[in-house]
Amino acid sequence: MGRYTGPAWRLSRREKIDLFPRSSLGSKSKFQERSDVPPGMHGLNRQKLSNYGLQLREKQKVKRIYGVYEKQFRNYYEKAAKSKGVTGVTLLVLLERRLDNVIYRMGIVNSRRQSRQAVSHGHVQVNGRKTDVPSFQVGINDVITIHTGDKMKETFKKAFEQHRDTDATNWLTVDIENFKATVKKLPERTDVHMPIQEQLIVELYSK
Repeated sequence: MGRYTGPAWRLSRREKIDLFPRSSLGSKSKFQERSDVPPGMHGLNRQKLSNYGLQLREKQKVKRIYGVYEKQFRNYYEKAAKSKGVTGVTLLVLLERRLDNVIYRMGIVNSRRQSRQAVSHGHVQVNGRKTDVPSFQVGINDVITIHTGDKMKETFKKAFEQHRDTDATNWLTVDIENFKATVKKLPERTDVHMPIQEQLIVELYSK
């Protein structure tokens, strides 16, 4: 099954939060108009979710925020479960360390879908080497550089000016003049600002 390519606001309505806070004003207004009603012809008649339903929706929400497939997400969970520390927090840290998420966190794009495209099209280097794998895991002191044409760089700069104060992160140092970011430290739970209840995901996979 391919990646979802439909309107982003439908996914936000399904999860009842704005999954894509940097989305266009048109998409944002559509979400706000009917944010209390799930999509679909039976949206108004949905029954209250069971505990399993709540756990499943939380997993779907996080998958959609980071734009990963089910198999990828399970692999992240299994890796987190085998690691030291709190499983749910480790899961979110692994997702934050994805290369496409780092490009998003730099503030130069409006969505992770755009950042994934930038990586896949070969515009990104990690420590001087072209890396076109969106799921690449960055580490401390890694240097991420964007290499693209002047027109695209101007687009990135405009996006940076628009988002620099709305989604700042303290685990990256961003040099917008050179289109470069350095990983100062690994992300922590406090760096994930979306309303995520990761313990529900742990409970779901622990069944």
